Amino acid sequence: MKTTLLYGTSGLTIEVPDHSLVIEPLDLPALFDDKQAVIDALRNPIGARPLKGSVKATDKVAIVISDITRPTPNHKLVPWLIEELDHVPLENFVILNGTGTHRDQTEEEFVQMLGRWVVDHIRIVNNHCHDASSLTKVGASRFGCDVYLNKEYVEADFRIVTGFIEPHFFAGFSGGPKGIMPGIAGIETILAFHNARMIGDPLATWGNMTNNPLQDMTREINRMCKPHFMLNVTLNKQKEITQVFAGELFEAHDVGCEYVKEHAMVKCEERFDVVITSNSGYPLDQNLYQAVKGMSAAHKIVKQGGTIICAAECSDGLPNHGNYARILQMRKTPQELLDMINDPSFQTFDQWQVQKQAVIQVWADVYVYSSLSGDDVRKAMFSPTHDIEQLLDELKLKYGPDMTVAVLPMGPLTIPYVEE
Repeated sequence: MKTTLLYGTSGLTIEVPDHSLVIEPLDLPALFDDKQAVIDALRNPIGARPLKGSVKATDKVAIVISDITRPTPNHKLVPWLIEELDHVPLENFVILNGTGTHRDQTEEEFVQMLGRWVVDHIRIVNNHCHDASSLTKVGASRFGCDVYLNKEYVEADFRIVTGFIEPHFFAGFSGGPKGIMPGIAGIETILAFHNARMIGDPLATWGNMTNNPLQDMTREINRMCKPHFMLNVTLNKQKEITQVFAGELFEAHDVGCEYVKEHAMVKCEERFDVVITSNSGYPLDQNLYQAVKGMSAAHKIVKQGGTIICAAECSDGLPNHGNYARILQMRKTPQELLDMINDPSFQTFDQWQVQKQAVIQVWADVYVYSSLSGDDVRKAMFSPTHDIEQLLDELKLKYGPDMTVAVLPMGPLTIPYVEE
């Protein structure tokens, strides 16, 4: 049978065995009038006063957005927020791009993310986690670090965070407080948030919000300098808005997470020999670093010694910024990488993604279908494939004619799991 994976901007259609199990979240329709739904949510928020009446005309308003690696529809949300706050002068707004440790966005990318009007009329700032002069200390975390956040955010009179809620491979769910921490945090704080002990905690996993150290830490830090208002949405396969969650940060985010869990968690009776996954298409699959999330979703249901096939376009390379590619070259095997990262004397940014990747690779073989060269894929310790259907035929020789196959066309937008 044929199935189509979210891949780049166009998708990837492949032939898989007829007995394959295709696992997707419930396909929810787009809201009939997404603008009106957002306006209604701003005027009838969860656990908060209506937005417009909460902001004075003289307030300096900071709007925190997710960077280009997330498909948050800020080209809609930000103009609608500004329209709702039409009593505030445009020069009083600043948009803070929550890059975390990722690269700056270009003007062209900001136009893609926010629209031409916003770029031309509103000041936009990339968060720089390494620039101490752009950060302010707001406290100390019980998780063992000082807490630094973007200075313009801290000094704003009114703070708004946008985002979209999806399953997350170590924070349980994205959106909500993650827009602030690690989105606009300093590197010292980000490193503590992603240290080997935190990432390796068995409770730091897909869909879990209970005693998850990553979620506990991001919420602790948000309380030190809390957004006054949250606007998050959920999206379907076409990246259309399916629901809106606005209001008090934690209460509105919790409601959104329960909504996503209800529609995105899929129980499987047993693990599979082969799991084919995507990384949800562009912009989530624009580099190999991000593609680890799709592999992690597949890891939940692949047999030990099984095979994961991940289709991620990687139009932005490995990427070329950060430490991800450099760390991968420090050792010769995934197990050696894990041993290095788990050594308390080792710490560098991007180690968390390599740690998650290495855990997956110790458990199963991983093939990558992408626009990358075979050499680049092999340097990352993966096996390249340029023909998924041919690879499936070859894997039948390894697993036998009764080889079991699962397909995650939407990758990490689905949380498959096996009760063990």
